[in-house]
Amino acid sequence: MGVTKHLNFDIETKAIGKICKALGHPTRIQIMTLLWKRNNRTCGEIVELIPLAQSTISKHLLELKKANLVIVTNEGKKTIYSIEVENIQMLKMYLTSYLSTIELSEQNKATVLTTKRKPRGRNSHFKQYNYQFPDKIIKQAM
Repeated sequence: MGVTKHLNFDIETKAIGKICKALGHPTRIQIMTLLWKRNNRTCGEIVELIPLAQSTISKHLLELKKANLVIVTNEGKKTIYSIEVENIQMLKMYLTSYLSTIELSEQNKATVLTTKRKPRGRNSHFKQYNYQFPDKIIKQAM
């Protein structure tokens, strides 16, 4: 059996990791976007806007709550969800700081281009993006 190495990170790094993990699912990003556009929504209101089952949305809201990204308030029988702005500000400061320390050349920024035509056939979902690798030599059929 292998031994797992545990690293002790500072509180902010752990919090950022927890937030990023929670935002690692497209549905959760969509929920956060809806809450950002209009705060204080019920689960039912979110279900009306995202075509998923109520139980699925509830599970995603629970993950966002665990990551301290949403605040849950009970008003009678309704549960109201709103954004925890303090943690979003912490993520924003971290990403701003991180992105200001790296530089990408213009050539590297344009490596992913979306396709203009709709892909057809088997595995068409893989053809959503057209990747260009300038350093790779492509053999053409003669």
